[in-house]
Amino acid sequence: MQAHDLKAILAPFRKSAETATIDGMNVALSELMSADAALHLCYPFGTLNGPEAMHETCYVPLFQAMPDLERRDMIIMAGTTPEGQDWVGTMGNYMGTFTAPFLDIPPTGHLAHMRYHEFFRIVDGQVVELQAIWDIPELMMQARAWPMAPQLGGFLCTPAPMSGDGLRVEGDGGKAYKHVFDMLTDLCKHPADPDPTVMNLEQYWHPRFNWYGPCGIGTGRGISGFRNWHQIPFLRAMPDRKLDEMGELRSHWVGEGDYVCETGWPNMRLTLANDGWMGIAPAGKEVLLRSLDFWRLEEGLIRENWVLVDLLDLYAQVGVDVLARMREFNKARAGSAITVPSGL
Repeated sequence: MQAHDLKAILAPFRKSAETATIDGMNVALSELMSADAALHLCYPFGTLNGPEAMHETCYVPLFQAMPDLERRDMIIMAGTTPEGQDWVGTMGNYMGTFTAPFLDIPPTGHLAHMRYHEFFRIVDGQVVELQAIWDIPELMMQARAWPMAPQLGGFLCTPAPMSGDGLRVEGDGGKAYKHVFDMLTDLCKHPADPDPTVMNLEQYWHPRFNWYGPCGIGTGRGISGFRNWHQIPFLRAMPDRKLDEMGELRSHWVGEGDYVCETGWPNMRLTLANDGWMGIAPAGKEVLLRSLDFWRLEEGLIRENWVLVDLLDLYAQVGVDVLARMREFNKARAGSAITVPSGL
C-alpha cells in the first residue's frame, strides 16, 4: 500500500483520540484493529490480544488518571519494510490533567505529558500488530516520584520536529534510510575497535543535533551531549551490544522523505557486564532491549533523533521492580485523587 493510504487507515482513530473520551476510544480501537490483533506493549502491560484488552488494560486506567486525556501526534510516517510488511509509525504525547494515580504514580493536579512511540502493522486495511512504548518514567519524574538513579541527560517535554513537517512526511526515503543504516553500522564498530573515531559521528550527525532519549536517560545536545549523557555510560556497562537480525531479534524499518523510523520487539542484545549505566550494578546478565526510534535528516545529516527504550522492562530483567520501589519510595505521600477548583 502507498504511505498515504496506510496513514488514512489511522486517521479516524487519531481524530477521535485528539479529544478523547473513554467510550469514543473504545469504538475507535475496535474499528482500527482486528479482533485478534497482537498488541506488544511496554512494561507492565505486556502482550495483549485484541482492542478490548488494550482499552481495559491501558486506556481505562489512563482515563481514570487524566479524564481530559488527549493524544497529540507529532510524527506520522508509513511505508513498506524491506521484508514487505506495511507499517505506520507515530510519535507524540499523551497529555491531560493528572488528577488521580496512574500505575500508583501520585497525581500532580497539573497538565502532564507522557511520550509514546506506537507502530501499527497493517494487513487488509486493519491493524493486526502493535508495538508501543509509553514513557511511564516521564510521569514519575513530573510527580517527583522517580525512585531510581537521577538521569544524566536533560528532562523536557519532547518537542515536535524543528522543521514543523512531522505530520506531513512524504517522499522517497531511500537516501535517508541508507544514511541512518550506515551510521548505525559504523556506530557498532566501537568498542570492538577501541578507537572511537571509527564511529565517524561527524559524518552522520548535524553539529546541533538533539538526541531525545527516554526518561531515565534523558536528552543530549550535539555529539558531546550524546556521548557524555548516553553513549559513554551505555557502552561502558554493555560493550558487547548487538543489533537486530540475530536470533529472535528483528527490526522493521521505514524511510519516508527526510525521516526514518525503526521498531523491534526486541531489537538489541547486551550483557550488563560493567558498572556505569543508570546506576545499575553489573549483573553479568544478558538482556534484550526494545527500542523504537525516529530520525529526521536536514541537509543530509541527522538533526533530530527520538528514542524510546522500554526501561522498566530492562530493570525487570535484572530483578528490579521499579513500580514496586516507587510505591515504597512514596508511602508517605497521599495517593488519592485531586480535585482542581474551577477558579470561580
